[in-house]
Amino acid sequence: MDEIDCAVIGGGVVGLAVARALALAGREVLVLESEGAIGTGTSSRNSEVIHAGIYYPQGSLKAKLCVEGKELLYAYAAERGVPHQRCGKLIVATSPEQAGQLEVIRTKAAANGVDDLVLLTGQQAIAMEPQLYCVAALHSPSTGIVDSHALMLSLLGDLENTGGMLALKSPISHAECGGEAIVLMAEDGTALRCRTVVNAAGLGAPALARRFEGLPPAAVPKEYFAKGNYFTLSGRAPFGRLVYPVPEPGGLGVHLTIDLGGQAKFGPDVQWVSSPDDLVVDPARGDGFYAEVRKYWPALPDDALIPGYAGMRPKISGPGEPAADFMIDGPASHGVPGLVNLFGIESPGLTSSLAIGRHVAALLAGG
Repeated sequence: MDEIDCAVIGGGVVGLAVARALALAGREVLVLESEGAIGTGTSSRNSEVIHAGIYYPQGSLKAKLCVEGKELLYAYAAERGVPHQRCGKLIVATSPEQAGQLEVIRTKAAANGVDDLVLLTGQQAIAMEPQLYCVAALHSPSTGIVDSHALMLSLLGDLENTGGMLALKSPISHAECGGEAIVLMAEDGTALRCRTVVNAAGLGAPALARRFEGLPPAAVPKEYFAKGNYFTLSGRAPFGRLVYPVPEPGGLGVHLTIDLGGQAKFGPDVQWVSSPDDLVVDPARGDGFYAEVRKYWPALPDDALIPGYAGMRPKISGPGEPAADFMIDGPASHGVPGLVNLFGIESPGLTSSLAIGRHVAALLAGG
């Protein structure tokens, strides 16, 4: 039977960041990715936004790791030449009722350590973005965008330069937990004896964890899938910053993001589905997008939105429930030596990835 010090299951941005952190800590690391390339799941189907850490409950892992991860990510991207831009974001209120929520958002952000938000009048915001409509806004200068694929390639390069390895097309069927090792069983029958296993399988993390013999069933949360549809804008957007409406229940509303090439997209919305493979964008949902976007961009032309792509949020809280925090469970939580499960790593998972890597490495080091 082959043996490895540490196996990380999942080659998305979080799995690669965790693997890199463990390799830099001196661990022998193998990343097991079920697909034929890295980052084909949630990591390749998001807004590529570097979040500031504004909306998350004070003291939560999401708040802590987002704020820490944002600074780590900007520094890392600058050092490694990963394309990124600190473009800033406007959170816009389009009614007097929404305007009253902006100060609440700013107060919550300050409690998380985000103290650079600036409250603007409608006129001040429109002076920054002349095509915008709003009655008031918050400016978040530390929000940005990053090339997620370039980031993942850089993380993989760091891992391999430190002696780590990547195995593609290596799906795990189940695992046997007991004693001083965890035995992973691949679908092709290969067995791998591991001192440490990190389950960073994203959308499939809970289902995989249920196949870990010796892990208490109560330690695995129920998974939910919240699809986010995106529509792209034909033509160039007249905005230089990201534009977000005041948050709505279940998500951050239909917002405008811009990629590094200046192409604009709108979304994601929130559509609860039963399968993580439900990734087709229904063109009919565009009708709702026009209505929402025109609240802050009244001049959006007819027929300007084109069905783009859909992403899937790996939720561990269902419709109507408060959004769950990141769930990063080590041996102290579930009693299985050497195992760390990562559940519910939705947004801001990309922003938090380097901080999550540090967190897991410290957890396994006993810190």
